[in-house]
Amino acid sequence: MPTDAPRLGRRGTNGGPWEQWGREGSQMAFLFSTQDVRPGERLSYWRDVMGLVPHDFTSSAGEAFLGSVRSEMLDDLLLSEFECDPCEVHRSATDIGQSDCDDFLLCTQLSGRSVFSQLDRQAVTENGSFVLLDPRHPFTVSYQGHTKSVSVKLPRRAFEERLGAAARLSVHTMDVRRPLSGLASGFLSMLPSRIERVGDSAAKQLADQTLDLIASALSVETDHSVTLFSQSGIALFRLKSVIEARLSDPTLKPAAAAEAAGMSIRYANDLLSREGSSLERYILHRRLERVRRALKDPAQAHRRISEIAFAWGFTDLSHFGRRFRSVYGMTPGDYRHSAQERAAAGPLDEEE
Repeated sequence: MPTDAPRLGRRGTNGGPWEQWGREGSQMAFLFSTQDVRPGERLSYWRDVMGLVPHDFTSSAGEAFLGSVRSEMLDDLLLSEFECDPCEVHRSATDIGQSDCDDFLLCTQLSGRSVFSQLDRQAVTENGSFVLLDPRHPFTVSYQGHTKSVSVKLPRRAFEERLGAAARLSVHTMDVRRPLSGLASGFLSMLPSRIERVGDSAAKQLADQTLDLIASALSVETDHSVTLFSQSGIALFRLKSVIEARLSDPTLKPAAAAEAAGMSIRYANDLLSREGSSLERYILHRRLERVRRALKDPAQAHRRISEIAFAWGFTDLSHFGRRFRSVYGMTPGDYRHSAQERAAAGPLDEEE
C-alpha cells in the first residue's frame, strides 16, 4: 500500500504524512523511491512510509527491496501509482483499531500478479483487472514477482451514495474483458500521469466522473444498481466554474455569478446550501483561499499583501483583514510569517 512523500525525514506517524498533504487538497505529485536509500535500509524505510493504512509488511527480497510510488490528489481522491518487488501486506484487526481510515481502496494491476484476500474471499488481479478493498476489515495482499499497480482511495460516503453498502462488493476481481471494467481499467491506468494538467475548477467534476465510472463497472460486474452524478451536481460544477474564472473581478457579486451560470440566485443558493454555504459565502471563501495560497507561496514573497488581496477581487483591506482572521485564526501578515517559518523548517513540519 503506497504513500506519497519524497525523502521523508521522520518515521512512525500514524497513517503517514500523506494525511496532512491530502487534507490540504493539493494536486501536486509526490514521489518516493527506495532507489536513493542504502540497500540495508530499504525494507525498513519502505515499511515506515507506506502509510495509506496501518498494516504489517514483509518481502522475500529482504533489505535489497526496491519500490517506488507517485501519489497525487484529484479533489478528494488519492491516486497512487507504484511498483515494487515481491512483498506481502497484512492488515489485522489490531491495525484497524489503531486507525480511523474509513475509505475504500481500489487496486488496479498494470503488470505482474497479485492475490487479495478479505472476508473469506480471494481475488487475483493481473492484466489490468482491479479489485475493491474495505479497510474496515482485515485483509492480505500478496504481490507476486515485480508488480506495477494504481490504487485509488475512495471516500466512503461519496462511493456509497452511488453503490449503497459497497463493502459487499469487496474482493471481487473485475474482468477487463467486460466493456465497463475494461474502460475503467484503462482510465485509471492513465489518470495519475494526467492529473497535474487538470485545473482546480475541473478537478471536482473529474473526481465525480471517476467515482461514477468505478461504481458503474462494479454495479454491472456484481449486478447491483448505481446512482450516478446528478443533474444538480452538474449545475453546481457549472456555477463553481463560473465563480472560479472570475474571482479576480471585484464586480463579481452573487447575482452576476448566478446569471453567468444560467440560473436564478435562489437556485444557486439552494445548490450551495447542500454544502452548508451560499453564493456570497462561497465567493468570499474562494477569494480568501486564493490569497492564502499566495501568502504561502515562496515565489510570491516579494508581493505586498494588499497587492495580492486586490488581485483576488477584494476592494476593502480592512474588511479583507477581518474576514481572513476569522477564517484562518491569524492576520494575513502573521499567516505569511508562519508559512515562511514552516517552509524553512521543512515540509514535514507543516500542518494546517
